[in-house]
Amino acid sequence: MALWRSSVGKKAVMAVSGLVMLAYLVAHMLGNLKVFLGPDDLNGYAHWLRTIGQPVLHYGWFLWLARPVLVAAVVAHGVAAYQLSRRDLKARPQQYVHRRRQSTYATRTMRWGGVILGLFIVWHILDLTTLTVNPAAEEGHPYQNIVASFSTWYGGGIYCLAVLALGLHIRHGFWSAAQTLGVNSPRRDRALKFAANALALLLTVGFVSVPVAVMAGLVR
Repeated sequence: MALWRSSVGKKAVMAVSGLVMLAYLVAHMLGNLKVFLGPDDLNGYAHWLRTIGQPVLHYGWFLWLARPVLVAAVVAHGVAAYQLSRRDLKARPQQYVHRRRQSTYATRTMRWGGVILGLFIVWHILDLTTLTVNPAAEEGHPYQNIVASFSTWYGGGIYCLAVLALGLHIRHGFWSAAQTLGVNSPRRDRALKFAANALALLLTVGFVSVPVAVMAGLVR
């Protein structure tokens, strides 16, 4: 609790939870790209995810064990970010007259980017997990559900906007996590910055390629 109450502890929680979510995003993107291989590959992949751990685990148990970990990471990340933001505002109630030179667009929009991503997670779950807002949902057919969602202008538009926010968030967040965890050094800074940019670009292009392909008629 003493660690959590400190700003350093909250930053550490943000870094670790962010890396957990980053690992999930990389795996999730690779799975999404199977949409380009056709419905059999993507639907088969979705079925395989539910069989992981068998026969020790029952069908679908792996996903239900993984979901609480992801939820905990998202909540811890969001709460720590909010509390650090409030502390920052209390410590500096008036904005700087001149912005710091090191401040980048991604840095200045981290807070709003986090809000956008939080709202998107809710939409994404309703759209492609519970299928509540999907116009032509088919239970057990993720390929068809993706096509149905991204065939609408709002489905593809919301997704692309959220992914762009995600790319900026990762670009700044990865570098911040490295600093918080003490991984950075003068020798490693260039490599870490390159890794942050590369990861952000890779995930942005990878995720955006799916709705763009559906809207362009390449994936049907």
